[in-house]
Formats: sequence, C-alpha cells, structure tokens
Amino acid sequence: MSPIGLTLIGLTLGLCASATAADVVAVVSANGPVATLSKNQVVDIFLGKASRFPDGRLAVPIDQAEGSAARDEFYTTFAGKSPAQLKAHWSKIIFTGRGQPPIAVPNSIDVKKHVAETPNTIGYIERNLVDGSVKVLPIQ
Repeated sequence: MSPIGLTLIGLTLGLCASATAADVVAVVSANGPVATLSKNQVVDIFLGKASRFPDGRLAVPIDQAEGSAARDEFYTTFAGKSPAQLKAHWSKIIFTGRGQPPIAVPNSIDVKKHVAETPNTIGYIERNLVDGSVKVLPIQ
C-alpha cells in the first residue's frame, strides 16, 4: 500500500476513535445542594482522600465497573491515572487499612440512577446521558 493510502487509513482510524470516545462528566443529584467542585475535590473524593463535600456533608462516590470505557476515561482525564495506577493506588490504601474503593456499579445508567436518588452521592457518566435528574458539576 502507498504511504498516502496508509496515511488516509491512519487518519480515518483516528477520527473513528475520537468520535467513539465518550465525554465523561462528574454529576451530582439535581436535588442536592452541591453546585460546583474543583477538579482536585472530585479526584480526592474518588481516590479516598476526602469523604466530605465542602459544606461538610458526607460524599459517597459511585464508581463504574473496572474495565468500563467511562471509568478509564474519568480516571485518566480527572486524576491522570491509568487503570494499572488506579489498581495500585487502591491496593496500597486497602493494604494499609486506610480505606476502601468506591462502590462500583456496572454502567453510567446505574450511576445516574444512584446519584439521582441519593443527594450525597457523586458519580460520572457520559455527557449525552445527562438529564434533569442529575446536574453536571462545572469543574473549576
């Protein structure tokens, strides 16, 4: 195959990959008082470094199943951690007795359901699943 043909194939594959990449956002209940969090606050809640929202209320993170595309994107984008780094992080936390990983549900639909029903939870879902039951946290 010619170099031009290979370049076109590469560009096409790149466009397909970016078109399928989900735009993952952090969400809270539409009925809850949390309106905004910093990126670091969100990451700290999901990595077990913080257990409360800024107003003092308990923050319960709802994670997605290991291996899900949304989970991988969330931790890569927000925390800068690969799946292997995340696994190592939680292994150390569990081994030292300092905490447990967040409750994990199978997918974004289940995350949205849990978050919508429970005001002190926080999760992440694909942006296209956002509706009136949850609100996107504008990350500062």
